[in-house]
Amino acid sequence: MDGLEITFLGTGTSHGIPVIGCSCSICHSADPRDKRLRTAIHVRSPEMSFCVDTPPDFRQQCLREGIVELDAVVYTHAHSDHILGFDDLRRFCEIEDKTIPVYGSPETLKRLARVFEYAFDDSQKFRTYVRPEARPFEGEFELGRTRVLPVPLPHGRMTTSGLIFSRGGRKLFAYMTDCQAVPPEAVEAARGAEVLVLDALRHAPHSTHLSVEEAVGVVRQIQPGRTYFIHMCHDLGHATTEASLPEDIRLSYDGLRITV
Repeated sequence: MDGLEITFLGTGTSHGIPVIGCSCSICHSADPRDKRLRTAIHVRSPEMSFCVDTPPDFRQQCLREGIVELDAVVYTHAHSDHILGFDDLRRFCEIEDKTIPVYGSPETLKRLARVFEYAFDDSQKFRTYVRPEARPFEGEFELGRTRVLPVPLPHGRMTTSGLIFSRGGRKLFAYMTDCQAVPPEAVEAARGAEVLVLDALRHAPHSTHLSVEEAVGVVRQIQPGRTYFIHMCHDLGHATTEASLPEDIRLSYDGLRITV
């Protein structure tokens, strides 16, 4: 394999599904695809293994998928549902007695270091705990032989990082979670990707996320080979929503594994 293997660790919004105290049909669905942990992915290339984000469910996700090696983490932004599994990186540092490179925009890493001061403060570090190696990006960077192009995306008052992954000149995979729109520059950068993973929170408009209808419009601009929606709330039942979508657009679900 000279491409990428992508595993969807979690595909839900910040509440997760089922939502605490909710009696709706999706929260009580028997379809396992309607059980959604907080959003993250694991990516394996021929030379390394990395994750995008570490949500509060990260330990559970790693155990479920049998992830025992991790060479890096890329953060899209520093909202709690994308970072609060950070401490679970401790085990990956312990297994191989190593630091772990942590990539993000300068602002994202600044926020991460504020929340997890003990891990980033050299005076407080010790070998048996998380040992992050902060690697801020402001442009394209490499993970092994995978080139990663960050693109800024609006998410309410915050800017998140969309990520476009390429290998050998092939634009394999564009990942755009937590965004209310995809600006023209990001559309152009992602255009023609073999796979697009895109935020689609619910049917109704939202101030910080794409709706399903808005997300379909973005797909038609980017024109990927295939698309998976992610970061979905309990308004969207998997079977009924997917049946209403065009053939080239599917819903992701926890544990889904694809190769590109």
